[in-house]
Amino acid sequence: MLVALFAFAAFAQLPAGISRGDTLIADQLTGRVGTPSNFNLWSGWRWQDRGLQQLAIEPLWTVDYATGEIIPGLASEMPIYNPDFTQMTIKLREGIYWSDGVPITADDVVFTIDLHVRTPGLLYHGPMAEFVNKVYKTDDHTVVVELKGPNSRFHTHFLDRWGCLRIMPKHIFEKVEDPLAFEFNPPVSSGPYVLYDYDPAGFWTLWERREDWERTPTGMLYGEPKPKYVFFRAFETEESKILAQVRHELDMAQHTPEGLRAVLEKSDTVRAWRKEWPWVVNIDPCITGVMFNNMVKPYDNREVRWALVLAINIVDYMAIAFDLMAPVSPIHLPPVPAYREAFFEPLEGWLKEFELDLGNGEKFKPYDPEVPFKIAQAAKERGFPVPEDPEVIKELFGIGWWKYAPDVAEKLLKKNGFSRGEDGKWRLPDGSLWKIQVFSATNPAHHNFRNAVAVAEQWKKFGIEASMSPTEAFDSLVLNGEFEVSTQWPAAEPWGAGVDLSRTLEPWHSRLLTPIGQPVTLGPGGGARWSNPELDKIIEEMGMTDPFADVETTIALGIEALKILVREMPTIPTYGYCGAVAWDEYYWTNYPGAENPYTQPYQHWPNFKYMLPFLEKAKK
Repeated sequence: MLVALFAFAAFAQLPAGISRGDTLIADQLTGRVGTPSNFNLWSGWRWQDRGLQQLAIEPLWTVDYATGEIIPGLASEMPIYNPDFTQMTIKLREGIYWSDGVPITADDVVFTIDLHVRTPGLLYHGPMAEFVNKVYKTDDHTVVVELKGPNSRFHTHFLDRWGCLRIMPKHIFEKVEDPLAFEFNPPVSSGPYVLYDYDPAGFWTLWERREDWERTPTGMLYGEPKPKYVFFRAFETEESKILAQVRHELDMAQHTPEGLRAVLEKSDTVRAWRKEWPWVVNIDPCITGVMFNNMVKPYDNREVRWALVLAINIVDYMAIAFDLMAPVSPIHLPPVPAYREAFFEPLEGWLKEFELDLGNGEKFKPYDPEVPFKIAQAAKERGFPVPEDPEVIKELFGIGWWKYAPDVAEKLLKKNGFSRGEDGKWRLPDGSLWKIQVFSATNPAHHNFRNAVAVAEQWKKFGIEASMSPTEAFDSLVLNGEFEVSTQWPAAEPWGAGVDLSRTLEPWHSRLLTPIGQPVTLGPGGGARWSNPELDKIIEEMGMTDPFADVETTIALGIEALKILVREMPTIPTYGYCGAVAWDEYYWTNYPGAENPYTQPYQHWPNFKYMLPFLEKAKK
C-alpha cells in the first residue's frame, strides 16, 4: 500500500499553474492513450474519450438517451429530406467559430463529406462512398447531399452516439498532403475547450475552456461551462482509482460494482447516480449478453440456441454477473425508459403467449414475467434494501426474462440428436463431448467478461463442458468469425433517443453477411453472422420510412423485427449495461443524478460538454 501511495502521489499532480479548484478531473474509460500526440480522430481510433469527443469536436447532432432528445450542435435543426429520401439538406448554426477564429460554414461540411468519399482509409469512407452521389452548398449555412438511392437514415452517420462522422476544419486539412498520417496536433476545436497539454506517456490530457466559448454550440445552447480546466486521467488499477477519489483527486469515475461500494463506504463526499441502492446507472442504451456464431454447428440451429437460453437460471446468473444490480431484458434492446414505453410494454402480451415447439405436439411458453421479483427476493436475502413497489422493482430489474427450464432444454436437444452420457455430460449428435469455449475481453470489470463467467457457470451446471476464455484478441476473433460463442454485445446499440431501431437491426441485413475469415462491418450483432429474409424486408422498409415524421410505422416495424429476433434467438440478450459511476462533490456539485437526469451521466460520452454548464462549485 505504501508503494502504491508513493507511485500515485508522484502521478497525481496537475501541471504547474493549474488550480485544482478550477479543474474537473475525470477518469478516462478507455485507459492509457496509445497515440498521445495524435488527435486525428478521422483516420483511426485515437482514444476519443480523452476529451476529443466530449470537449473539442462538436458533431452536427448528438443523442441524449437520458432525456430522449436529439440535440442539434453544429446543425441548427434536424436534417431535411426530400419526399423519396434521395436528398438530405443540412442547415448549420450561424455565428459559430473554430478555436483559431475561422467561422464554421457549409464549406467545412462539404469538404468533410467529399474528402471521405475520395479517401479510402478514413473511418467513414465506406458509407460516404456507398451513399453519396454529390454534395454542395447553396449558401454559407446550407448543405445539400444528393444520394445514390433512397436512404432515410443517412443523417445517422453524423449523429453522435459515442462515434460519428464529425466535421473537419477545411482550412487545416485542405493544406495536408496525407490526411491519414496527419496528427492534427494541436487540434483546432469547434467545442468549448482547447487542448492545454498532454502526457507523452498517454496517462493524461488537459483541456482549457475557450475564451470565446459563447461562439460554440455548447455555449449557445447551455451557457458557460463552469470548470476552467478539464483533466482526463487513465488509471491502471481499480485500487488507485478508488484512492484518488477518496483523496479528492478524482471528481468523476466509473468503477466496478465492488469498487463503487468501496468508494461509497470510504468517502462522505462521494455519491453515485442513484443515492440509494442499487446506485448504478441503469438507463444506458446498450444491451449485454451472449453471441453465437450462427455459421458454426450446432449454433446454426435455433432450437439448440433456445435450449441454451433455457439452461440459464437468470437469477443465479445476475448474482454472478452484476451483483443483482442490473435490469434484465428478454429482447435485443436495453430497457431504457423510451424503449420500455415504445417496445417492452407493447410486446409483453406477445411474449407471454410466445411458444416453442418441443415436438410430438408439445408446446412450451418460455417467458417468465416473475423474474424481476425473483431477483428482488434474492437481493433481499443478501441484505440489500430492495424497494417494495412492484413498478419500482420492474424499473430496477426489468419486465421479465426466460424461464429456467433445464428439462425443456433437454427435450429440445434430444429432439435434435444430442444425448447425455452416463457421466451426465452432453454429447453432440456425432457422439463427441460438447465443449463450449466462451470468449471475452480480459478486463474483469467489463460486462463481456462478467457475462462470460456467468454463462459458462450456468452451462457447466447443465452438463456442458463450458469454460470462459478471456483473450486480448477478443475483438478480432469476433470480427473475423473465429469463435463459436462470445460475449460481445448481442445486438448493436440503438440510438437511445427516438424509436428508430435501424442501428440495431442493420448489421443483420443479408447484404452484410460475411464469410468466416473476413471481418464484419459491424461487430455487435453482425458478428453473429446471421440473417433472415423477413428481417431484410423490415430493414428495407425502414429505409423508406421517416423516423421523425412517421413514428407509428417506425415503432410497428421495430416490434415486428424484435419478434423475429425472439423467435430465432441468434444471440442472447441478458441485461442492460450498467455504469457504476461515482461523483465526488468536494469540488463540484449538481451532477445529473437519477433524481435530476438533465443529461446523460457519463464523462466519456460526447454529451459531457452539455453537462459542464450545469455543474456548480461546491461551497466550502
